[in-house]
Amino acid sequence: MASKILVYGATGGIGEASARALAAAGLGVHVVGRRADAVAALADEIGASSTVVDLDQEGAFRLASEEAAAQGSGAIAGVVFAVGTINIKPVGRLTRADFERDFLVNSIWAVEAVQAALPFMVKHEGGASVVLFSTVAVAQGFTGHASIGMAKGAVEGLTRSLAAELAPKVRVNCIAPSLTRTPLAAKLLGNPQMADAIAAMHAMPRLGEPEDMAPLVTLLAGPQSGWITGQVMAVDGGRSTLRTKG
Repeated sequence: MASKILVYGATGGIGEASARALAAAGLGVHVVGRRADAVAALADEIGASSTVVDLDQEGAFRLASEEAAAQGSGAIAGVVFAVGTINIKPVGRLTRADFERDFLVNSIWAVEAVQAALPFMVKHEGGASVVLFSTVAVAQGFTGHASIGMAKGAVEGLTRSLAAELAPKVRVNCIAPSLTRTPLAAKLLGNPQMADAIAAMHAMPRLGEPEDMAPLVTLLAGPQSGWITGQVMAVDGGRSTLRTKG
């Protein structure tokens, strides 16, 4: 049996699109999520194995890694960590609990996912791959993004640190999207006028879709990216680098 790529957050927007794309590329996939019905439906549809677990539970990452290895070759081909938060508030309204939760979910859980999978990834012939997610707000800087910018900035630092430490057996890269239409962003995009205004700020004047991320996830998680590591790659409609108005 082929080694599996763990996809955390597989029933969210980017996680699901990534899992589908990886499976369509012929790569082994192990989906992880907390909603049993959604996880089972996705796994059945794309031919993946699965773990249903709440990542707040102790031992959640170890369980997912052990089950992924057992369902594959005994090794793990990679980890795609598509779990995150969107917590946008003025800094004066952010509490210590806000900062701690954003940092836990985005940064600490990311490294715990890697730690749990690492003993199995180093067994994968040809090298394994980790794909993490940041945000355009780290490179660009937006108001109201103090907590999420701090947490995702840590993810970018983690990407480079792990890439150096785990080379050459494990490659580690990061994707930094701009605002993308996902269930997580639904509340933010509930106002059509606001959504249209944000879309118009991009050189490619629309919001991101989960499917915009999936091809790069597939490349980075697969064997074709064998000479790519330690990179933070923007998939953001030009938002981080381009201004076409004003």
